[in-house]
Amino acid sequence: MLDTKRLTQAVDHFADRLRAAPQSRLQRGAAAEALGLAREFSRRAQLAEEPGAEPREMPDAGMFAAADQITVAVHDLVLVLTDESQIDEAVRLVEEAQKRAGV
Repeated sequence: MLDTKRLTQAVDHFADRLRAAPQSRLQRGAAAEALGLAREFSRRAQLAEEPGAEPREMPDAGMFAAADQITVAVHDLVLVLTDESQIDEAVRLVEEAQKRAGV
């Protein structure tokens, strides 16, 4: 059994910071960073579930939905992760995106 708690906690922290961020911060790129991360997690989950199929792109639901989108995407991803190195990489992606987002 993989310990995905570290990953979900990192995403929950990022999502909480996005929810608390002012609209101006979201508009300056924080929401776009979160959407990019959500799309990447969604792509990875889909490729693991359906190898060889073309992944569908997560739609842009607006800057105020970005926190929810990364939360949903990570929950889909943790269902298909197979080893600790994938968790480590996903945590690194979250930390990098949060840093770029400035939240």
